[in-house]
Amino acid sequence: MRLLHELGYTNVRHYRGGLADWKDSGGLIKSASPSGAQAPWGRELRARGGAYVAPEFRANRFENALLGLIERCSTSELSLVWLAIILLSGVAYWIAALVGRPALIEHGAAVAGRLDGLATAVYFSFVTATSIGYGDVLPVGMARVLAVVETVGSLMIFGAVIAKFVSRRQEQLVSEIHRVTFEERLDRVQTNLHLVLSELHAISAMCESRSVPHNRLASRLESALRVFAGELGTVHDLLYRPEREPDEPRLRAILAGLAAALEELKEMLSRLPAELGVSPILRAILARISSLAREICGECVPRSYAPALTVWMDRIQALARDLS
Repeated sequence: MRLLHELGYTNVRHYRGGLADWKDSGGLIKSASPSGAQAPWGRELRARGGAYVAPEFRANRFENALLGLIERCSTSELSLVWLAIILLSGVAYWIAALVGRPALIEHGAAVAGRLDGLATAVYFSFVTATSIGYGDVLPVGMARVLAVVETVGSLMIFGAVIAKFVSRRQEQLVSEIHRVTFEERLDRVQTNLHLVLSELHAISAMCESRSVPHNRLASRLESALRVFAGELGTVHDLLYRPEREPDEPRLRAILAGLAAALEELKEMLSRLPAELGVSPILRAILARISSLAREICGECVPRSYAPALTVWMDRIQALARDLS
């Protein structure tokens, strides 16, 4: 109430009893029945499970159905429909002249229902459908309505054909972008696995020297294992949720690099100084590496691969078991 007064409304009352209180005070209630005389919008109601379907919703539904139909049609099918509209309209102009009701005028004379008249009618239909309109042939009478309908329908279908060509070109470009991105992703995985392998080898050498401070050794190890866990997750996604299937030589190289990194990790962990200790963060990273690697095996992944690849997968799983 106070908010309504602040907004400038003066004739405001509060009915504590709700609708019943409104009725007792003499308030009018209009019927919501579709057949009620006091409901001018009753014609817009449709019985669909007892729900009211607004005209806007029906229009959107029709538009979506039309767009879905156009999307399902191929470019050749739409082109055939476009040509069919042109030819059928041309035949309709010629039939009108054939039955004695000329629909077209050329140079001030009615186009006759002869064979040359059919050619003129088809020519006018093409000119009309492409919205060129030279003006040498003119429609008369009801043929004007047909010419307008033909123009609108032909331009809509022609626009859909052009949109199909543009959409196909866009799909080709997007597919090419995805391919290039996928190749770069595979290259990055291979490069990072080699870097992780080199880093783990360097950390093993640091463990043997015993001259590197423990905090520096732990931070370097944690950084290397974070990268390793990330690339291992990428390899896991390539096997379980592949956007595209990598070629066998590339995948074999990735699996071989992953197995080599796991072997080096196992060797490096055995050389860690006993007094270094393992932080909770490092334990969590190692647990994630072990968990992801255990899910890589020839019988675990949902796709079937060549025997040489399954051997590498089983090798990775065996190393993961030893690591855990």
